[in-house]
Amino acid sequence: MSDTEGQNTPSTSGDAGTTVTSIPHADPAAMTEICARGFDGAVGLVYTETSADLVRATWEVTPSLHQPAGIMHGGVLCSVVESLASIGASIWLGERGHVVGVNNNTDFLRASRRGRLVAEARPIHRGRTQQLWQVDITNDEGKHVAQGKVRLANIVDTGSLGH
Repeated sequence: MSDTEGQNTPSTSGDAGTTVTSIPHADPAAMTEICARGFDGAVGLVYTETSADLVRATWEVTPSLHQPAGIMHGGVLCSVVESLASIGASIWLGERGHVVGVNNNTDFLRASRRGRLVAEARPIHRGRTQQLWQVDITNDEGKHVAQGKVRLANIVDTGSLGH
């Protein structure tokens, strides 16, 4: 099945008080909507492309994302790297299970005070038990702001997550 066939809205299921989200073929608008309920919403991420081979999102650097020196907090960049890699990895793994990040290494290359940033995630390796994704973040001028790599574990026994 191609990335455009069978697209659907993310679904949720789980025990009482537990929500597990499945995102096998979510479109960017659906992804933005469901992710806005969590930390991605606080950052203001807007997904513009979501597939197993490329995830792209944008957001505006605002004072609410600044650290005391008046530049965007590095944790925002780490979080964006983690979010995009996790979504791409989840789409690729599909109904076989869920992914969890096990390592996030993000390099900060250029400070940002304002403007729109673009993040693009692409897979480096996708295997039976783990995946490795690279995320590049650029500013309005096309200059690199950060680059990160996330290693994710493919979890097929999803009942064991969080216990």
